[in-house]
Amino acid sequence: MKSKVFVWPLLALAGTMGAQAQSQKIAVIQLQVAIAQTKDGQKAAAELESKAGPKKKELDQKQSDINALKEQLQKGQNTLSESTKNEIYNNIQQKTKSLQRDYDDAQADMDQEQQRLLQTLGQKILAVIERYARDKGYSMVVDVSSPQTPVMYASPSIDITKDIIELYDQNAPAMSTPSAGKSVTPGLANPTPARQQAPAPPATKPPTKPPGSN
Repeated sequence: MKSKVFVWPLLALAGTMGAQAQSQKIAVIQLQVAIAQTKDGQKAAAELESKAGPKKKELDQKQSDINALKEQLQKGQNTLSESTKNEIYNNIQQKTKSLQRDYDDAQADMDQEQQRLLQTLGQKILAVIERYARDKGYSMVVDVSSPQTPVMYASPSIDITKDIIELYDQNAPAMSTPSAGKSVTPGLANPTPARQQAPAPPATKPPTKPPGSN
C-alpha cells in the first residue's frame, strides 16, 4: 500500500509536467555546428589555422631533428663509443623536453586565441538566437551539441540550427550583441535562460604533438 501512496502523486505530477510542456514552444540547436558554419566562424577557423601554421612548422622541424638523432643512435649501436651514444641520448632527452614545453606554450596560446575569437562570435550568435526565439514564439532554445546535454530525443522539425546560420549570415554586417552582462559558454542557449554557456571552439588542428606523448 505504501508504494501506491507514492506512485499516485508521481503520476499526477508527470501529467502536470506533460501538460506544461505541451503549452510551451521549444527548439533545439547544434550551437557548435552553427558557429562553425557561419561565414564568421569559417573565417575565424581559417585565421587560427593561418596563425598556427608557422609555429607548427617550427615544431615539426624540431621533431624531425629529434628523429634524426634517434636514427643516428640506432644505426650506431655497434659502431659508436659509449660516450658518444650517451651524448646523443642526452641530446635527445633535452630536445624532447624543450619540444614538450614549446608544444604546451603553443597550445596555450592557441586556446587563448580561440576563446578571444569565440567570445565575440558567441555574443553575436546569442543575439540572433534571442531575436529568432522571440519572433517565432519559442519559450526555450536548448543546445544539444554536447553529449552531456540531457536530451534523449529531439525531432528534426524543431532543430533551428540551419535557420540560425542563415539569419546570422544575413545580418552579420550590422550584428549587435545581446544585453550587457550576458556571456556565452558551452551548453544551453535559452532566450530567458537560467544558465548560459559558450560554444565550443571551431575545430582547428593543434601543433604536432611532441615525442613521448604516445
